[in-house]
Amino acid sequence: MAGDRPRYGLLLSAAGAIVLAVSVFLPWYGVSITADGIAFIQRVGNQFAAQFGNAQLQNVVSGLHADLGGLAGHQVGAVSAHQVLTNISVVLLILATAGVLLALSALARAEPVSAGSHGGPIALLGALAVACVLYRLLDPPNAASSLITLSLREGAWLALLGSLAMVAGGLFPHGLGRGSSRSESSLQDAWSELSGWTPET
Repeated sequence: MAGDRPRYGLLLSAAGAIVLAVSVFLPWYGVSITADGIAFIQRVGNQFAAQFGNAQLQNVVSGLHADLGGLAGHQVGAVSAHQVLTNISVVLLILATAGVLLALSALARAEPVSAGSHGGPIALLGALAVACVLYRLLDPPNAASSLITLSLREGAWLALLGSLAMVAGGLFPHGLGRGSSRSESSLQDAWSELSGWTPET
């Protein structure tokens, strides 16, 4: 059972890397139009209708302005990391792919996986992914002036969850394998001192 513990960590890391890769294409930010943005759209519409349109077009534009007024502060769309975070999205995909390949290559081996043999590199990849995701969680990309605002969506949180799973999976076998062997050894030593009898191995 102790020999299977590293494999549990590798499975967790592989699953986290897959979640990270998928999250890049999910909505990271919701887009909302501010009151200033609505006013800007209305102003541009009025100028266009006055310059190029007739009375009928101006009436249509006025009706659209009334509808636009209710959109202020409401989310009108969403963008993914792949759409707005070009460089970071590529980095996250590379980290996720490397994590999956390391974990699956270790799992595919016939011989037992030694604790910590692949966990360190995978945990490092996960830590780099966590840093990238946290950077864009705490510092979203700049919105266009004061016309729109961005709010966090599920893709960003899934990316963070997947990255943390990679780190946890990479550290899991090393910590548990070593802790288990130490605890079993200490229990045997304590029993030997108390009873004078050493259990058979």
